[in-house]
Amino acid sequence: MPSFLIEGGHPLHGSIRPIGNKNAALPMLAACLLTDEPITLHNLPQIGDVRTLLQILGGMGVAITQHDNSVTLCARDVTTTSPDPHLFGQIRGSLTLMGPLLSRHGHFAVNTAAGGDDIGRRRIDTHLQVFGALGAELRHNGKFELSAAHRLRGRDILLDEASVTATENGIMAAALAQGTTILRNAASEPHVQDLCRLLVAMGCPIHGIGSNTLTIEGQTQLRGAEIHVSPDFVEVGSYIGMGAITDGEVRIVGIVPDHLRMMEMVFVDRLGVRMHLEEQPAAPPDERYTLVIEKEQDLRVRPDFGGAVPKIDDAPWPAFPPDLMSIAVVTATQAQGTVIIHEKMYESRLFFVDKLIAMGAQIILCDPHRAVVVGPSRLSGQHVSSPDIRAGMALVLAALVAKGTTQIGNVEQIDRGYQDIEQKLRSLGAQIQRIG
Repeated sequence: MPSFLIEGGHPLHGSIRPIGNKNAALPMLAACLLTDEPITLHNLPQIGDVRTLLQILGGMGVAITQHDNSVTLCARDVTTTSPDPHLFGQIRGSLTLMGPLLSRHGHFAVNTAAGGDDIGRRRIDTHLQVFGALGAELRHNGKFELSAAHRLRGRDILLDEASVTATENGIMAAALAQGTTILRNAASEPHVQDLCRLLVAMGCPIHGIGSNTLTIEGQTQLRGAEIHVSPDFVEVGSYIGMGAITDGEVRIVGIVPDHLRMMEMVFVDRLGVRMHLEEQPAAPPDERYTLVIEKEQDLRVRPDFGGAVPKIDDAPWPAFPPDLMSIAVVTATQAQGTVIIHEKMYESRLFFVDKLIAMGAQIILCDPHRAVVVGPSRLSGQHVSSPDIRAGMALVLAALVAKGTTQIGNVEQIDRGYQDIEQKLRSLGAQIQRIG
């Protein structure tokens, strides 16, 4: 199995560009099932999860044409509403097939659970709540099957949690439902906004985009569309942490400033990262804004009022993203002071800190959801393994700042969410190679 071999201690300098948002690309690909006309997506990330979903769609009869970072899909001749169970079980994003298949074809069935990162229980009850409210029936007898004898009907639905994928499934199911659907307590992350903009371009009016209340005007049919996937703000956050701990100046080109406001509060106001935004008004939209992580950082945890130990915690958007908690942990190991990390959403995400402790980090894992990080710690290279996408990238950051050489195994997990990461890091001066 391939591994990364990383020699730490080399300052990183130069410019880097984030890929398209993985968590936007997956539901936007699934949305092609809502129409028999072509859907074209630009700035599509070339990563493992996207390749897997394209395989699933191709196996269902979707015609797919790829060119560089763009793809055109046409679901005119869907041959099955039961995706390949082996592929379906490899990624969490496969869940987003449920809404469009149910809405347009009245049926979805699979005999395996969706895959994804092993970061704790990831319930689908909110998906079922939405589908049931719209008129679908669930059968679970040897296989998981959703069906609708008649066209789905719009409803006013209060989601029991602000689930991203349940919101996306609800939006797509409502797009072809009869009448108006209101989703309250909906997720509002940038990737949900991207999906909404795609459906609007396909002819489905959606009101409240970016808020927690979405109103979807169901249509009898949708048309084709062409749209760009927005840059991946989680990858941007990964590069912020990377630049902050490696002493050089890292420039992140093509960011969306509104996606980074809470990241700035955490990295700057909590951990003392110095960074600034540069704007070139005459540049193309995807190059207009550059985030500069300044060189020679002096990272210091900033206490709360009265000298209290501060906390970094995650929550639904616009709060700090759960997918960046692993990056925040590693950044905190290089900052002077003490901070509490409170991962509220997944009970297994912090379990990777034992690998950081083995590298020399001063971390106390209080329980599955909380850890205390005391820094700065001098890290040393070790043999470690990537347990999931985000923890894997966090281990890359730790290796880049560690003394000596670190070997990271199971890097296929990292490949699921990051495109050509070793080539990108080498362009900044990192000593990294893929072996095996």
